Amino acid sequence: MEVSLFNVKITFQKNAVAVDGIGNHKNTWADYYSCHATVSGEAGNQSSESDVAGTVADESGISFTVRYCKKASVIDSTGYRVAFGGELYDILAIDHMNYKKKCLKFKCRKARR
Repeated sequence: MEVSLFNVKITFQKNAVAVDGIGNHKNTWADYYSCHATVSGEAGNQSSESDVAGTVADESGISFTVRYCKKASVIDSTGYRVAFGGELYDILAIDHMNYKKKCLKFKCRKARR
């Protein structure tokens, strides 16, 4: 594993429920873990945009590879997302790279807001 390839910093955010002063529940995102990663985009896609309900939605895919650690190994695709370069990405799939406990690969898609 070439350590010099991990040249960008990403932040994993965890979904949590916060309760305000009068008892209202609200979904919030809190920073969970920051680390360095290798970023690779999906080359070959001709168009990364699609029309959804009359609006144009960006469907660009990206993969993040991080070194294995206990905090990164508990991340799942339902309660976490990735913040990178001022953008938010939903986690679609997690590849444990043959379960050798060396690195994890997160396949993501730009989050719709």
